[in-house]
Amino acid sequence: VVLFIIAVMTGRVVPMFTNNGAPGAQARREPRLETLALGSVLVLLAADALGLQGLPIAVVALLAAAVHAARWWLWQPWKTLRHPLVWVLHAAYAWLPLHLALRAAAALGWIAAGPATHALTVGLIGTLTLGMITRTALGHTGRPLRAGRIETAAYLAVLGAAVARVFMPLLDAAWLLPSVGVSAALWSLAFVLYLVRYTPLLLWPRADGQPG
Repeated sequence: VVLFIIAVMTGRVVPMFTNNGAPGAQARREPRLETLALGSVLVLLAADALGLQGLPIAVVALLAAAVHAARWWLWQPWKTLRHPLVWVLHAAYAWLPLHLALRAAAALGWIAAGPATHALTVGLIGTLTLGMITRTALGHTGRPLRAGRIETAAYLAVLGAAVARVFMPLLDAAWLLPSVGVSAALWSLAFVLYLVRYTPLLLWPRADGQPG
């Protein structure tokens, strides 16, 4: 259900923010692909509710991963690399098809279930949350929608947390506990940076003198 909400929300805002914040970008939405992307998540939800396992789940998850990867590609992520406030949203969304692909691999018994879960939580939810709360805080405090060094460092830290938690145990099972420590440290750093940077902004009056 959370995955479906994220898929709906990102489909509305990421292409718009891309076109508004990355000059030259022409992110677009293809109606049939949008229907397939959202529908694939609902099919996966239904399959889970029915208790399906193994190959059926793997097929649904893998097809959903392909559809969401195609959707993400239409948003032209490569044109956002000079704009951290935008590329962080693309980086976050990239964890969605990766989560689905890892879930397919787990359903087939090729890997443990943990990496897919952490791709969803640490990768997708964590990065998307940080990307959105920095953007909204800047906008609603009357400041330019432009990420500085602190924001960029926070984005890289949360992405590093996800990479460590997902991929270190996949490379070597003995790295499970170290991956937890590295991921926790980077995750904490990311949100401490947000706290330090944005607490004053959110407590002081708007920079443009407007109410709110």
